[in-house]
Amino acid sequence: EVQLVESGGGLVQTGGSLRLSCAASGLFYDDYAIGWFRLAPGKEREGVACISSGQGTKYYADSVKGRFTISYRGRTATLQMNNLTPEDTGVYYCASRMFSRRKTIAGVCSTGGTEFDSWGRGTQVTVSS
Repeated sequence: EVQLVESGGGLVQTGGSLRLSCAASGLFYDDYAIGWFRLAPGKEREGVACISSGQGTKYYADSVKGRFTISYRGRTATLQMNNLTPEDTGVYYCASRMFSRRKTIAGVCSTGGTEFDSWGRGTQVTVSS
């Protein structure tokens, strides 16, 4: 059973930075898609960034390109978030699924998380103006 535990959320001012971590266990296959999704009040869940643990390919939502960086090492997925704005506020969830070469990282990440089957409990990120 895959278990994911997020950490690193908090309150930050506009323009600030936060680093989220997702500690993963139970990953027994060669390749997983691991992603960060956020849920903001009144909005649908959005795939922010995803990475293939085996291939290293990455996906970023347009809204975070150039500001967020996802990485994966030692069964920990990290999301470095820079130049944060109030629009980045929300609960950030780490999620995973087995990843097949028949799919693309963008394809599984851009569907709001419906392609993912293991989820963490989430961590709150609040950006004040």
